[in-house]
Amino acid sequence: MAIKGQKFHHYPESIKVEAIRLHVEERWSYSRITAHLEIQDKDRVKRWMRKYREKGVSAFEDRRGNPHRDETKQERELKRLYMEVEVLKKWLQILNREGCKANTSSSTS
Repeated sequence: MAIKGQKFHHYPESIKVEAIRLHVEERWSYSRITAHLEIQDKDRVKRWMRKYREKGVSAFEDRRGNPHRDETKQERELKRLYMEVEVLKKWLQILNREGCKANTSSSTS
């Protein structure tokens, strides 16, 4: 369980893949890998091995963020500008209607 103020170490995908390679191809022990790659504990490498056996290298891909978010910054800006144009068109219609009412009332007087 986490302790308040505890620092968690994040290891990049490249370190994880290298640890797996050293264990599988070079037949290094977990303790030797942890010492060589400066990993906190050997149990972490064991967990990485378990994940690797279950899902392969894809288990270490960074999946943070919203994977369904395809909209780029440019697309959001374009959508905002289209909305702005629509608002301005409506505002122009309102002004034209009020202008026509003012013109008709002044011409009848």
